[in-house]
This record gives sequence, structure tokens and C-alpha cells, in this order.
Amino acid sequence: MPAEDFLRYGTAALEWLNSYYAHVESLPVVASVQPGDIRNLLPPTGPEIGEAFEKIMADMDRVILPGTTHWQSPNFYAYFPSNISGPSILAELLSAGMSVQGMLWKTGPACTEVETHVLDWLVYAMDLPKSFLSTESGGGVIQDTASSAVLCAVIAAREKATDGDSNSNGLMTPLVAYASSETHSSVEKAIRIAGIGSKNFRVVDVDKNFAMRPDHLQKMISDDRVAGRQPFFVCATVGTTSSNAVDPVRPIGEVCRRENVWFHVDAAMSGTVALCPEHRYLFDGLEYADSYNFNPHKWMMTNFDCSVLYVQRKSDLIESLSINPEYLHTKEYATGLAADYRDWQVPLGRRFRALKLWFVLRYYGTEGLKYHIRYHIALTRLIQHKVQEDPDFEVVVPAVLNMFCFRLRKGRSKTEALLAAINETGRAYMTHTIIGEDYVIRWCVGQAQTRMRHVLETWDIVQRLKQHIA
Repeated sequence: MPAEDFLRYGTAALEWLNSYYAHVESLPVVASVQPGDIRNLLPPTGPEIGEAFEKIMADMDRVILPGTTHWQSPNFYAYFPSNISGPSILAELLSAGMSVQGMLWKTGPACTEVETHVLDWLVYAMDLPKSFLSTESGGGVIQDTASSAVLCAVIAAREKATDGDSNSNGLMTPLVAYASSETHSSVEKAIRIAGIGSKNFRVVDVDKNFAMRPDHLQKMISDDRVAGRQPFFVCATVGTTSSNAVDPVRPIGEVCRRENVWFHVDAAMSGTVALCPEHRYLFDGLEYADSYNFNPHKWMMTNFDCSVLYVQRKSDLIESLSINPEYLHTKEYATGLAADYRDWQVPLGRRFRALKLWFVLRYYGTEGLKYHIRYHIALTRLIQHKVQEDPDFEVVVPAVLNMFCFRLRKGRSKTEALLAAINETGRAYMTHTIIGEDYVIRWCVGQAQTRMRHVLETWDIVQRLKQHIA
């Protein structure tokens, strides 16, 4: 593509995106297509002769938009936040254009050092344990998702528990991992991939607030030791996906320290809230964590993918994941002065993900990010109060931060029907979960463009539909 065309078409693409954001709230939040509909709009084989860029861009409207569930709609309340911002989008464009492959310091010095430095910024901004700083024993690295982060943590824990033997000879010791029933499914997947096996994955009981019970964790660990098994990994969560429950980090960490078990804290969904001092009590005891993960791509105005993993001891991660073929040797790495982030992750290659985080932090500053977080929490409390005032509804799980779970008092079938009706309007999108024996609707507020009028309009929709369901 000639330079003048690149500039012209690049401008057209940005104009399309700007127009998209201007009217995204008018689009049906959930794509109203059936499996196969989008493929049926595409030719059976790719073109042999290149097509005009104008024709390609036209298919953004003809093919892509009708098949898109709009995560950036202000009326998207499903799953978890996935908010983004202009600075993040532009940084991602620059990153794609430069196409840095930052596997080694040598192949991307700026890519490596900006990442190291920005993650140190966040340690200070969020008042995280100072051992997570790159200048101390630990450090941070950007993974693609929390699933990859927890897999790296499980592998490091496995190697620490077996003194590195499982990487050499395979897993010979029956290791056991622990998490609550509310823990994200990625933890069990990591346990499978790492060769531990689901049979060695223990589900710890939760209390009335759906938080892990440290006393039950202690009992399960003790029972496994008596049975000749080796406990090696515990995962606590600050902000579970299902109910946004918060595990008691300190007492769980104390059990892990006492039992010499790796302690991982997953705050993928809610970790960004640590920017706000009034919510840092949720992270009390984080100094016990051997590893800690949160996702800027959920609630820090930074687009997917950008998942931060911190470790107390960088050597645990590097020694578990490092492979050193001759063709990757560099004199900078040999000096110990440069980080090669290939040794901190499963893949060899890596993108310049830190660029967008750097842009976002510089553009908004921590005060700007705090504003958005506090606003989302305030909107959540506002709408939760309205639900609580309605005698037809029950709030099953009150909001700790930016999500609550509710149901119709008339039971599961009515609640299921209400959720289906809400989503069929195209004006809002919510999802469900099971809490105890209750089928509940999750209302999660966190998109960048969501304002008070959006949540109030959605509440009006819920009220109107409720009359027909009831």
C-alpha cells in the first residue's frame, strides 16, 4: 500500500471508528444472527486479485456490524467490564504499525523497558507490595489474559514444590491445588494443562458472602497431607466473575505461609479498584501472595488484551519457564541487566502491549482513572437501590463494587423469562449465574460510555417487561 493511500485509508478507518462510537448506543447490543449467518455473507474462496479498500471498508457495515455483540455499548452489563478509550486505541494502532516482536530485550528495548517501568508505576499507584517492584526480588509482566497468568503461576508453583524436577522428569508427586466454588474456571483449566489433573483440584467451601472459608481450606490441606498428598497451590479471588465475591486474602495467605503453599491472588475483574484508597481494604494481606494478577483490559480504559501478572520472586517464574537455545542468546541477557520477557510467559513472541497502558496512564493520570471507577460504583449503587425498593425483586448478592445479582421473587422461570426479554429488546445485555440454588441476573456496570441515563433507561425497560412476565 503506497504511503499516500495508507494515510487516506487510515483516516477513513478512524472516521469509521469515530462514527461507530457516536452511534453505538443505538445499535442492538447483542448480535441478532444465527450460527452460520456471517459465513453465508462471505464468498467460498478468497480473492485472487486484490480488492479496492473502499469495498473492504463497506463490508464493515454489511458483514461485521450485524454480527457484532457490542461490548463498548453503554448498555452492555454482561459478564465483566471490557472498557477502552481513545488513547488506548491509538496506542494499539501505533503498536500494530511498528510491529515490534519483544521476545528479548535486544529485539525490543523500548518495548521491554516501558513495560517494566509502567508496571512499577502501578505498584506505587495501587499501593501493592513493594516486593512486586522490578528493583526488588519480584517484578511484573503483561500476559494476554488472566488464564495465561494463572497458568504461569501454577507452573512456577509446581516447579517450586518439586524442586524443578517435574520440568525434567515429568510430574511424579501427587500435588494438590485449592480454590473456592466461586473461582474462575481458568484455574482448573491451568491445573489440567500443567499436568496436575482435575482429581487433584479441591473446591473449598464458601461462606454466606460467597467468600472462601480459610478454616475449611486449612482442614482440606491437613487432610491431604495425612493422605500422603502434597498441597502446592491456593488461589484466592478479589472479585469473582460469578458474584463479584471477595475472598479474605490475609487469613488465606496466613494458611498458605504456614503450610508452605504457593498463594496466588486473582483480581482480574476488580483489581483496578486498588487505585482508589477507600477500596484497598479488599486487598489486605496481599503481601502474602507469591503471585498476583489483574486485568487493565477490564476496568482501566485499556483495550484487550492486557493482563498484568506480578510475582514476589522473579526467579521462580524464570527458572520454570526459561528455555535457552543458542540462537536466542544475547550479551545483554548474559549480563543480568536486561529482562527477556520470553522467560516470563508460555509463548516466545510477544506484542508491545505496554504501549497502550503507558498512553492510558499518561493521558488520564491516576485521578482520571479513579473518577471512572468511582462513577461506575456510584451508578451500581444507585440502580441496586431501585431494585431493592421494588417488592417484586430480591437482591441476592449486594454490590461490593460495580456488580450485583438479583431475581424476581416469583422464582426461576420468571427470572429466566425476564432476562430473555431484556436481551431480546436489543436495548441492554445482561447475563445470569447460579448462586446457591438461585438463578439470578447479574448487573455489571463498567463500560466507558455508560452514564446515569443509560442505567435509568435500562431500569425502565426492566420495570416495563416485569409487568408482562409477572
